[in-house]
Amino acid sequence: MEESRVALLGIMVEETEAVARVNGLLHEYGEYIIGRMGIPYREKKVNIISIVLDAPQSIISALSGKLGMIAGVSSKCLYAGKQ
Repeated sequence: MEESRVALLGIMVEETEAVARVNGLLHEYGEYIIGRMGIPYREKKVNIISIVLDAPQSIISALSGKLGMIAGVSSKCLYAGKQ
């Protein structure tokens, strides 16, 4: 079994049409999500989402990759040191 990692996933949503797909993916991976914070920055027309995960690295990478494939969405991961 793959070792679990703690990660912070930063997501920028710049296309309103992408919001439903992003939320759908986050729901799909919900069992791994420890916490979530969303900030709508209306002046710049961008939604900023921070997700904290505790999951195998392959799961975290899969979620980040799927998010990055959505038009108008970008994501990056920051991992805690190995536990």
